[in-house]
Amino acid sequence: MHDGFIKACAASPRVHVADCAQNAQGIIEAAHAAANAGAKLLVTPELGITGYTCGDLFLQEALLADATEALVQVCRGTAALPLLLVAGLPLRHRGKLYNCAAVLCAGRVLGLVPKSQPANYSEFSELRYFSPAFAGVERFEQGPLRGVPIGVQMLFRCEEMPALTVGVEIGEDLWVPAPPSIFHVAAGATVIAGLAATPEAAGMAEKRRSLVTGQSGRLLCGYVYANAGCGESTTDLVFAGHGCIAENGALLAESIPFSGAAATSDIDLGRILHDRQRITSFPDAGAAGYILAGFQLPIEQTVLTREISPAPFIPPQGQLAARCEEILSIQAAGLQKRLEYTGCKTVVIGISGGLDSSLALLVAARAFAGMGRPAKDILAYSMPGFGTTARTRANAESLCKALGVSFAVIDITKTARAHFEEIAQSEDVHDVVYENAQARIRTLTLMDLANRHGGLVLGTGDLSELALGWATYNGDHMSMYGLNASVPKTLIRHLLAHEAEKSPHLAKILGDVLDTPVSPELLPAKDGEIAQKTEELVGPYELHDFFLYYMLRWGFAPGKVLRLACTAFAGKYEQDTILKWLKVFYQRFFSQQYKRSCLPDAPKVGSVSLSPRGGWCMPSDASAAAWMREVGNL
Repeated sequence: MHDGFIKACAASPRVHVADCAQNAQGIIEAAHAAANAGAKLLVTPELGITGYTCGDLFLQEALLADATEALVQVCRGTAALPLLLVAGLPLRHRGKLYNCAAVLCAGRVLGLVPKSQPANYSEFSELRYFSPAFAGVERFEQGPLRGVPIGVQMLFRCEEMPALTVGVEIGEDLWVPAPPSIFHVAAGATVIAGLAATPEAAGMAEKRRSLVTGQSGRLLCGYVYANAGCGESTTDLVFAGHGCIAENGALLAESIPFSGAAATSDIDLGRILHDRQRITSFPDAGAAGYILAGFQLPIEQTVLTREISPAPFIPPQGQLAARCEEILSIQAAGLQKRLEYTGCKTVVIGISGGLDSSLALLVAARAFAGMGRPAKDILAYSMPGFGTTARTRANAESLCKALGVSFAVIDITKTARAHFEEIAQSEDVHDVVYENAQARIRTLTLMDLANRHGGLVLGTGDLSELALGWATYNGDHMSMYGLNASVPKTLIRHLLAHEAEKSPHLAKILGDVLDTPVSPELLPAKDGEIAQKTEELVGPYELHDFFLYYMLRWGFAPGKVLRLACTAFAGKYEQDTILKWLKVFYQRFFSQQYKRSCLPDAPKVGSVSLSPRGGWCMPSDASAAAWMREVGNL
C-alpha cells in the first residue's frame, strides 16, 4: 500500500445454487487466496452467497435465513484477513427484499448496499423478487445484522490510507444512463466495486470490458468488476465468471471467461488522485448525504504485479502503427496550418542525419504532399562542422534525395574559425564556447536563408532534449515552429521505424539513422567515428523519458518514480545506475527551465508537453530542493 498502490482482486468462486453454506465456504477460500496474493480488496459476484439463478426460491424463508447465516459464516472465516471483502446476497428489510452487497472487514459487516436498478427485461425478471433501493441510509432492523447501515449512499474508507475509498454498485446499476458510481466518485470514492451476474453471449465479453474500462476512465477511478460464473444454473443462461480490473480508462487485468481464474492487479491511487486534482472539471460534490464507514488495513509494501512499461510513451504493439500515423498527422496538420496562415513559400530545415531532423523532414514532406505543394519547396541544408562524420552527412543527403526535397551543403567551419578569431577563442579548446558557437552559427544561417526564400525555419529538437535542457540557447533551441517539441526521443525511434516499414525506398536510410549513436557532433570525430555520444554524457534517453513521463504526467515523487523504474527496467539497469541518472534528470530539469520559458510554437501530440503556454508552467528560478532532497535520501 506504499506509494498509493492497492492490490485488488475480482474472483468468481464456484456457485452451488441455493446452497449458501457451500457458497460461503467458496468465498472464504477465495478471500484467503486473494489475501495470500497480497490483495487488500476482493470483489465477488452479485448474489454470490445464494447464486443469481435461484428464481422463485428467493421468496423462500429458508433460503433467506440461510443467506444471512452464510454471511455470518463468511465474517468468521475471513476475520483474520487484512482484506476488504464485498459479497452479494438477498436481504429482507422493512418487509421488502433487496439484492445487496455486503462489505466486510476484520469479521465485521461495515455496510449493506442494495441494488438501485433491478433488471427486468428480456431474460431478467429481478422485479419479480427484488425492490429497487430506497433513498437515504437506514439501519438494518433484525437478526445478526441488526444496526448495520443499509443504503446506496455509503462509502468505505481505509483509515490508514484515506485515498482508498470504495463505493459499490451492482449489475444493472452500471448499465443505466446515470449509474450510482457517478455519485459515489463525486462524493469521494476512488475505487468502485462492481458485483454482477451478466450472462454470457457472443460479443458480451468485449462489451462488458469496454463498459468497465470506459466507466473507470470517465470517473477517474479504479473499477473492480466480478461477474457470476461456474455453477450458476444453465437452464436458459450461461455465466462465464469474467472479471475485470480497470483504472483511469485502462484495463489492468481480466480473467479469461470460463477459466474460473481470478483477476488480480495493482490499482495506483496516486494516478487517480493526480488526475482528479489536475482536471478541474472533475466534480466534487462532497459527501453530504453519504455515510462513511471506516475500516483498518495494515500498511504494507505492495508487491507490484501490474505491467510497468519501460517505454510509457509507446503504445502496445497492436496499436503502434495507428498511433504513429496519428502523431505524424497531428504534426503535419500543425505545420500546414502555420504555412497557410503565414503565407510562407518554403520551409527551411537543418538536416544532420540524426533522429530528430529526419523526423522533421519526413513530417514536412507529409505536410507539403497534403497541401499539394512540391517537395522541392522544402529547403534542406546540411551544415557540417568540426564533428560531422561522413556517415551522418551521407544519410542526410540520401534522405533528402529520396524525398525529393531541395538539398544544399553549407560548411560552417570557415565561419566558425572567423568567429573564434573575433572572440579570441582557441580552436584547440573544446569547451562550451567551441560547441555552442557552431550551433548558433547554424541557426543564424537557417534564419537568414528563411528570410531570403520567404520561408519558415523548422525546429527539430524533441521533448526529451527540452526536458534535459540539451539544446544551445538561441541555437538549436530556437526556430519559427518546433515540429518535434512534444515528441520524446523514444517515440521518435518508433515513428522513423514506422515510416521505414511503410516506405521501402526509405528503409535502408532510416535504418542506418536509427543505428547511429545520438550526438550533436560538435566535437571533432575520432578516426572518422562520432566522438560525442549524448547518452554517455546525460544518460540513457529511455530512462529520462521514463522519469519525464511519471514526473510530468502523474506528478509522482522521486521515490515512487525510482520504484517504478526499478520494476520496469529490472534486469537491464541496477538501482544505483537508475538513481544516478534520476539525480541528473531532476538537476537538469529544474536548472534548464529558462530555455523552455521562451520556446517557439509547436504542435502537442500527447499527454505531456513542455510548452510554456499551457503544457508546463514553472518559474525559471524554481528551486529543486525538495526533489533533490528526496533523491538524496533514496
